Amino acid sequence: MENTNRSNNIVPKLILTKVIPAIIVLLIVIFLPAGTFNYWEGWAYLLSLLIPMAFIFSYLVKNDPGLLERRMKFREREKEQSLIVTLSYPVILLAFILPGLDHRFGWSNVPPAVVIIALLCFLVGYGLFFMVLRQNSYASRVIEVTENQKVISTGMYGIVRHPMYMSILIIYLFSPLALGSYWAVIPALFMIPVLVARIMNEEKVLKKNLPGYEEYMQKVKYRFIPKGW
Repeated sequence: MENTNRSNNIVPKLILTKVIPAIIVLLIVIFLPAGTFNYWEGWAYLLSLLIPMAFIFSYLVKNDPGLLERRMKFREREKEQSLIVTLSYPVILLAFILPGLDHRFGWSNVPPAVVIIALLCFLVGYGLFFMVLRQNSYASRVIEVTENQKVISTGMYGIVRHPMYMSILIIYLFSPLALGSYWAVIPALFMIPVLVARIMNEEKVLKKNLPGYEEYMQKVKYRFIPKGW
């Protein structure tokens, strides 16, 4: 009953202040550079993004409204994290604006089969993202340690220490191809150093503030690429 009441209180506010503005921004970023709505890759990508998003939103409303609130936070408390996030904005914008320009001016010729494969990989990344949310109720968007937070070491967290970033990397790397652009892959690749910097700082915070995290680091060696780093 408490979860239901909490959900009823936060859902309208989140829809009005976060969800609807996010959809409007996506429409602008994808279609304005293209100069047309006749852009099937844009529509396919948008549906592949919004349908799973709606499912995850509904799941969290029903099962974990506290996590939903944490996922809607954007202001970082750590100064270094705030700087990293700020520096990532141009990378993200370029990765999502370039495909529309590419479509308008015909710079790339990405075959439909490649677009579909990229969309499937994108959905795999989204599926991993959802698995992380189910396994870790503390998976806030910002770097923080909350009261009574515990180290999660099972499931995907038994493979890598930051599976959320693994899923995000997959999503970002395949988004340009899903939108029909080879050129947009270049800025998307810069998400790798952004995520590496974010992880390095996050682990400092977690070692300092989350009991048991240092021992967990000894147990699980890889950060977000299995058998890699």
